[in-house]
Amino acid sequence: MSMLFTPYQLGPLALANRIAIAPMCQYSADEGLATDWHMIHLGQLALSGAALLILEATAVTPEGRISADDLGLWSDAHAAALRPVIEAMRRHSPIKIGIQLAHAGRKASSAVPWEGGANIAPDQPRGWQTVAPSAVPHAEGESAPLALDRAGLERIKQGFVDAALRAQALGLDAIELHGAHGYLLHQFLSPLANRREDDYGGSLENRMRFPLEVFAAVRAAVPAMCVGMRISATDWVEGGWDIEQSVQFAHELEKLGCHFIHVSSGGVSPRQKIPVGAGYQIAFAERIKRETTMPTIGVGLITEPQQAEHILNSQQADMVALARAMLYDPRWPWHAAAELGAQVAAPPQYWRSQPRQYKTLFGETRLGQR
Repeated sequence: MSMLFTPYQLGPLALANRIAIAPMCQYSADEGLATDWHMIHLGQLALSGAALLILEATAVTPEGRISADDLGLWSDAHAAALRPVIEAMRRHSPIKIGIQLAHAGRKASSAVPWEGGANIAPDQPRGWQTVAPSAVPHAEGESAPLALDRAGLERIKQGFVDAALRAQALGLDAIELHGAHGYLLHQFLSPLANRREDDYGGSLENRMRFPLEVFAAVRAAVPAMCVGMRISATDWVEGGWDIEQSVQFAHELEKLGCHFIHVSSGGVSPRQKIPVGAGYQIAFAERIKRETTMPTIGVGLITEPQQAEHILNSQQADMVALARAMLYDPRWPWHAAAELGAQVAAPPQYWRSQPRQYKTLFGETRLGQR
């Protein structure tokens, strides 16, 4: 039996297989509100056969958006705009649905990628004042963020809690806190971005403090939900955040009841030197899986079914997540199941599409041919 297509228990969440669709920013919201693009984009992914779909990085405060076109969940109006999308997916797919809650910190106020992605100064159209652990720009020549004071930290933490409660009210199955890719929670962790001299900076214990406080607050607010975190296991910069610190952070998350850890890397500094290649981050997931008992999700240039199968069989991760490969091939799980001799869920409207040589791909369907 294919390991990739065995059921898996992610905390309180029962999953049909071990394939997750990783969060992918779409930069297609209207003042943070979901649009018809989200209906089309998420709808097709919901029919993919994956077990878990995690919605894109969703800002918990207005200034926490990466760009002016990011999705948000900082008000009831934002929840109302997202509700029809969630309900449509629920009507037509058994896929479990999560959401990645995020704050971009000093990497906010940026242009969308297809317009260059550059930082936009606060005095320019579609720009605003960013905030961060310290008043250190992400890159040379970019506008400096404001260092968050205690009141600012409390406001943002409450933003995460409020967004989590809205996610729960929407009937979502899981919450992933975004502690990776150089965004706010990662900025607190990394000494490259965190130059504070108070209880939230300096030592590893202090740098972990705010991300752990946010996690604990969210976990307490929605105790019945599956709640995990995505991290960057390394900054890929000498003197930055690294796998040793990530393991210690994972131990602290585990103590707080974290249901899973989604292991990525990089994003906090333009000085990063990433040796990109097939499965280039999987060794980090393997290390954390080996040293904790938390379910571990591996991600990063996982493109082939046999590659994903090997990652699971060799116990490098408990699940795999795909992003760009899923955009390129929204039926990747179907094709993986066909290659690995497994079965996958598909809507009955599509049952007749299975090639003759894979006649049991969707199970023993009894749809007649006319």
